[in-house]
Amino acid sequence: MLRTRITDLLGIKYPVVQGAMMWIARAGLVSAVSNAGGLGILTSLTFPNARELAAEIKKVRTLTGNPFAVNVTLLPTLTPVNYDEYIDAIVSEGVKIVETAGRSPEPFIGKFKSAGMKVIHKCTAVRFAQKAESIGCDAVIIDGFECGGIPGEDDVTSLILTPLTSAALKIPVIAAGGYGDGRGLVAALALGAEGIYMGTRFMMTREAPVHNSIKERLLNMNERDTLLLLRAFRNTERVMKSPLAERAAEMEKSGATIEELAPLIAGQRGREALEKGDIDHGVISVGQVIGLIHDIPAVGEMIQRIVKEAEDIISTRLNGLVKR
Repeated sequence: MLRTRITDLLGIKYPVVQGAMMWIARAGLVSAVSNAGGLGILTSLTFPNARELAAEIKKVRTLTGNPFAVNVTLLPTLTPVNYDEYIDAIVSEGVKIVETAGRSPEPFIGKFKSAGMKVIHKCTAVRFAQKAESIGCDAVIIDGFECGGIPGEDDVTSLILTPLTSAALKIPVIAAGGYGDGRGLVAALALGAEGIYMGTRFMMTREAPVHNSIKERLLNMNERDTLLLLRAFRNTERVMKSPLAERAAEMEKSGATIEELAPLIAGQRGREALEKGDIDHGVISVGQVIGLIHDIPAVGEMIQRIVKEAEDIISTRLNGLVKR
């Protein structure tokens, strides 16, 4: 069994954490991950208000008795989100693990800790991870440049970022960005991490609420089939290459304003694309790891495969390389 500091901290069987994907990380997927021994994470801002989030947390509890987490992505202050209501709902529902992302969770740490919650903060740079440790977070996720969604602005890949962060912190580090199989899990452990965090790989499972035509299209894509948007605005996002995404990238290159781009890249359009199966309706976050994904398994099957592959690599191939 692969027991690490993160499995001990979170009370999970395997050091495998599901990414908090907007629109996708709902009760069905989250509970499937937790039932399979990983950590499922529900995404707060998928739901339009705290009442609906609370209802979804209750739904997760009807589907699994294992640990799960709830994500709160703290967006720029100009974004009109009532975070106090969302966080109050998470606390009142008795959630024991929270994942924060975006801005620093420092204003809410006291409330989380008073409720006996474990706090994991997702970061894109060593300096942000150090700040998270200093304010009392229990663990961090460090997101390499390969990741889908928001990779930060430093363009440092997981192979460099994971060992740097692991060496700089005392709290456990979970590696994200480019992980999708047992080889990646072994690599992350070798680099000093205590587990892996996967979004795109979980997106490509039977339980993920993504239209089958999107999944089938992604099966035929490779590691070059993503592109970066919003670089000019220092809010970079890695998305699936599509006619719409390429059109938005060309507009950005030509000097379009964020107001001009918004109608193409709005989050609600991405949600509709995932549900309707129309890749040209909205942009869809996908990581470069899509090049390593060749099937659409059930969550339980996939986690078992990853763990077995990792254990086999450690016990046979790597062990056999050491000559005493």
